[in-house]
Amino acid sequence: MNLKVLKRTTDELRIEIEGEGHTFCNLLQKALLEDDTIDVAGYSIQHPLVSNPVIYVRMKAKRKPEKRPETALKEAAEKIRQRNKEFRVSFEKALKEWQKK
Repeated sequence: MNLKVLKRTTDELRIEIEGEGHTFCNLLQKALLEDDTIDVAGYSIQHPLVSNPVIYVRMKAKRKPEKRPETALKEAAEKIRQRNKEFRVSFEKALKEWQKK
């Protein structure tokens, strides 16, 4: 996955993600919006066949923010990774129980 930073300030971050679509971006946006220090988190895809999505994050505090947007993005990515791991474990457990029947 290739990323390109388009804008980076103390309270805003805009990145382009090469080769991703709505599935990943929507998941990332949802995880970002669970963070109460984030004011706005979203993404845009100009055209699904010819453009890469752009993720946008803006922190709530215009003065000194509690954390930087890149930190919030890293935390959201870690949250997604952890949920994926929990899903895998639960799925494997359910599959084993089903195979016993």
